Amino acid sequence: METIIEIQDLEKVYQNGAIEVAALRGVNLNIHKGEFVAIMGASGSGKSTFMNILGCLDRPTRGLYCLEGLDINDYNDNELSFIRNQKVGFVFQSFNLIPRTSALKNVELPMVYGKVPASKRRKRAHELLEKVGLGERYNHMPNELSGGQKQRVAIARALTNQPPIILADEPTGNLDSRSSLEIMEIFSELNRDGNTVIIVTHEPDIAEWTHRVITFRDGLVIDDRLNQPNTTSE
Repeated sequence: METIIEIQDLEKVYQNGAIEVAALRGVNLNIHKGEFVAIMGASGSGKSTFMNILGCLDRPTRGLYCLEGLDINDYNDNELSFIRNQKVGFVFQSFNLIPRTSALKNVELPMVYGKVPASKRRKRAHELLEKVGLGERYNHMPNELSGGQKQRVAIARALTNQPPIILADEPTGNLDSRSSLEIMEIFSELNRDGNTVIIVTHEPDIAEWTHRVITFRDGLVIDDRLNQPNTTSE
């Protein structure tokens, strides 16, 4: 299988005054193209720090992180911003939609930054909202949408630049059980379509949707197991 993420001896140390706090203490793992992975661990385990490094939002203190063969330590912040925009689609627990801006405009936003012509980005945004089941609500504002619908908009926005990796941080954390089920079904479909999907979660029932579960504790990987996903609806 093709390796899309390579991690070797990854460390992240934060300076808190005179005290050094090790968030990651030597992580080694590879993630392959097309995998569906859950990153688990208690608060303070290092999983959020790891997610930020995966998404090129932060840099390791030591160690190697290669994203599709690119060593992120070789790039400056502006170059990393471009890499992040092209290779990683982000979905957050709090949706991060722009208020008083329609679903369509929210989805268009990354393409605005990418200088995609207006007609092309509007067409692409419509297609993505259709893909996540919100084709008829493209003109609705975030305050007119349910939590599950907001997360669908966020997923559509994450797909705009056709990134090979979808990175989701607690994507069902603010949703009820039915909406969580619907969102996980979308992630499963995206994975079947060929996307590499990585979900950070503390919920075992969410992790059970994935094919591989990686568990962190005290800045280390303590478990890395293959999983038979449970995709049954209730």
